Amino acid sequence: MGQIERGLFEFCGWEMDLAKRELRALGAPVPIGSRAFDILEVLVVADGDAVSKDDLMRRVWPGIVVEENTLQVHISAIRKALGKDRNLLKTISGRGYRLLGNWKSGAASFNGTESSVRTPPADARYVSKIPASISDLIGRESAVAELLTLASAYRVVTLTGPGGIGKTVLASEIARSLLPSVEGDAFFIELVSLQDPNLVPTTLAQTLDLQLQGDEISAEVVARCIGGRTMLLVVDNCEHVIDAAATMIEALVRTCPNVTVLATSREVLRIEGEFAYRVPPLEVPAREEATGTLEHSAIQLFVARARALQWDFAADPEKLLAIAGICRHLDGIPLAIEFAAARAATLGIQQIAGRLDDRFVLLTGGRRTALPRHQTLRATLDWSYHLLLDAERELLCGLATFPGGFTLEAAVAVSGDGEAETALAISNLVSKSLIAFDGFDAAPRWRLLETVRVYSLEKLGVRDEFRRTMCRVTKYFLKLFKPFSEERSLQTALDNISRYRKETDNVRAALRWAFSESGNGVLGAKLAAASSDFWTAISLVSEAGDWAERALENIGEETGSRTEMVLRCALGYALIYTQGMNERGKEVLTGALALARDLNDYDYRQRLTCALWLFSARSAELSDALTYAREYEGAVDEQDVRGRATAAWLVGIPQTYQALHQEAGERLEWAATHYPLENRRTDLLRLEADVRTSSLAHNTVNLIAGGRLDAAILTAEVAIQEARETRQPFVLCVALAWSASFVSLTLNDLDRAQEWGEELLAEASRHGLQPFHAAGLCIKGSLAYRSGGPAAGIEALRTGLAELRNGAYLLFYPFYLCEFAAALQSMGRFNEALNEVGNALLFSEEKGYRWMVPEILRRKADVLRAQGLSETSLIEGLFQQAMAEASKQGALYWELSAGVSLGAFREASVPTVLLPLYRRFTEGLSSPRLLEAKALIEASTA
Repeated sequence: MGQIERGLFEFCGWEMDLAKRELRALGAPVPIGSRAFDILEVLVVADGDAVSKDDLMRRVWPGIVVEENTLQVHISAIRKALGKDRNLLKTISGRGYRLLGNWKSGAASFNGTESSVRTPPADARYVSKIPASISDLIGRESAVAELLTLASAYRVVTLTGPGGIGKTVLASEIARSLLPSVEGDAFFIELVSLQDPNLVPTTLAQTLDLQLQGDEISAEVVARCIGGRTMLLVVDNCEHVIDAAATMIEALVRTCPNVTVLATSREVLRIEGEFAYRVPPLEVPAREEATGTLEHSAIQLFVARARALQWDFAADPEKLLAIAGICRHLDGIPLAIEFAAARAATLGIQQIAGRLDDRFVLLTGGRRTALPRHQTLRATLDWSYHLLLDAERELLCGLATFPGGFTLEAAVAVSGDGEAETALAISNLVSKSLIAFDGFDAAPRWRLLETVRVYSLEKLGVRDEFRRTMCRVTKYFLKLFKPFSEERSLQTALDNISRYRKETDNVRAALRWAFSESGNGVLGAKLAAASSDFWTAISLVSEAGDWAERALENIGEETGSRTEMVLRCALGYALIYTQGMNERGKEVLTGALALARDLNDYDYRQRLTCALWLFSARSAELSDALTYAREYEGAVDEQDVRGRATAAWLVGIPQTYQALHQEAGERLEWAATHYPLENRRTDLLRLEADVRTSSLAHNTVNLIAGGRLDAAILTAEVAIQEARETRQPFVLCVALAWSASFVSLTLNDLDRAQEWGEELLAEASRHGLQPFHAAGLCIKGSLAYRSGGPAAGIEALRTGLAELRNGAYLLFYPFYLCEFAAALQSMGRFNEALNEVGNALLFSEEKGYRWMVPEILRRKADVLRAQGLSETSLIEGLFQQAMAEASKQGALYWELSAGVSLGAFREASVPTVLLPLYRRFTEGLSSPRLLEAKALIEASTA
């Protein structure tokens, strides 16, 4: 088939968007699988003509032989998606199908005989995080075939059924089978260990390595971040967080057109576009069957697992009859069958069969068939548990405290035995299917199936033994995460961050227990302190703050210790990012700095000085910021290049906005040039900033003030490029915000301002960085009014300024107040414009924010000139005052800018005032302001 021009087809509120591959009803996307969409595409471009079944299958599955029932599944999916308009898809008896209605299209056309097929690039590389198969999948051939068809017909397929039925194993097998055709990334998301439903979006973001930041990671934020990426997601064990999981998956389906979800849950999600597939039990022979027993999948599984453990296991007719009885009693549930087979290999079939019978009578009140799923699974687990040796039982219960799986090292810490003994016990438990091997990375890892883990936790109890075990677990993680708590080992910890990520749920469980009524608050406080940098490293600053706050409430005997200092630091940084620059955050950080001084902790003195500097600088308390910067500088050793570069950065930024441009520029340039990049990763964590890119971005203000306009543009470009390389959203937003605002808008380079401003808005929205979202809105508003849309510009600027105020992120504030005033002026709202200019001047005077003063005075004069109600001398005096203030600052560009406005107002000033200023420029001569100056000079000499 030739090409289909990707257009939009519409009929009675329905839209078929071929470019976006979306089916929409009244503008809202309707979930539909990729193959089902392909079928609709063929039918809609056929313009009402019938398309035969053979033709449809040839176009949609080119080169593949498919059964007619596969096509029927997809036709059913389309009709389900069409809902009350399902009759639009008409079956033409003996001929095929056609789509009824006059589907109008502006650009789409159909000029061939085959469906357009998306072909991935030859060099495409995709991420696959689907677990490898541990053993052969037995007895699921028909289920696999059916699910593969369903996965291409529906966006969400939920595998439901009782615990132990094999939902996870089956979903993983389907995902592995789909990998060659996904043309995107594939991830396995485990919800099994979550106790807090609010952590569902966070877990998804972590697994997908989305690196979200900000105070809230919601379903909508995660979905927006994924956007148009093509993904296959296996979301496992949804039932205990069903509402949150349903919300998350629904957001993905609604927002991400190229995401397909396989979910496993004991109950359906009940969301639009979902197909619920109930996983059947394995086939078991009826009681009267005496032959053909091995044809049943349950028997095949039992025999295969027994032979894996006992190579000479012989399935003679007598044994097969006993096995059939066992499988019937276990309702064909794969997990229970594997338990039975594991023990049968050593204890014998007849003995297992007899004991299973007794066990079910005890736990189900005499019911031997159609057992409720919880009772059936509990019976199986109870029986399997009592077949273990005492040492194996103890280890299994101890390992149940690890919801995120465990390493051999962790198991040794819990068991208290030697490595060899513990490894042997784990091997035995694996062979009995009570522990699953979770794959190799830096070290082998195992996990308990959740049903086994919950059962084992119950056996462990809730009193003394549980408390003793959790103490050992918490102490183990305290030791494991110690590298994050010491500067000398922090880099090593970051280099191995993937290892620590695997322990996220385990650390949460340990902290949750420590801060519970029966826990150990002091031990928990120590762990919260040791792991605080870990949470920040994986972009969960707010969670670091939450644990720190709980720890401080339970700190007990650790009051006044390094533990309290670290916790206060973590909480203070979290408050800055989640609540802005409020007094509580400042109080917490000030107390932490006092402890650092008392304890003579050099590392944390630096950290906390930087934190309070950050607090002061963001809220434009420049004198306070400079005080903290000088304190940091005073503690740095002369031989410490890293410390000196950091100090130069800290001092240079407040000096920049105090209009000390010469000294500030020299400091920031030195910091950017001499900062050792090998320290970048650890300092990103310690300082919450990147010294080099931040120095470059802020120095553009000094470069422009000094008239080095080309250098400012080049510096902005370098800052953005290097910020991208850090892969830290916050760092990139700093570079984009300064480059788009203080470079592009100042120099009236609207194309660059739009490009960088749009990227800033997208990045800030994707990662929940509210202050930079506010700056992005202000850039959008400035561009709108400068491009002839003042009403839209005013609205965007008003919203952005309000967000900046609410977050107390004020370094941009006077600049955008002036932009707001200019937008108001362009609509003739002069009094409002003067009011905003007055607010900018008042702010600058109160905060010592001097660098904007010349421009504010010029803008005020410009508003008065446009209003036409003021004395000429007043307006001229303001222009001259602006020039004088700029001259005092050494701000050549702002002096020239005011001189251009004065020259346009009073032509006589051009040769005496403007011309000498213009001649001092050696670069940036093609910038709009200098071209304006040149035009005035040429006109005055004509």
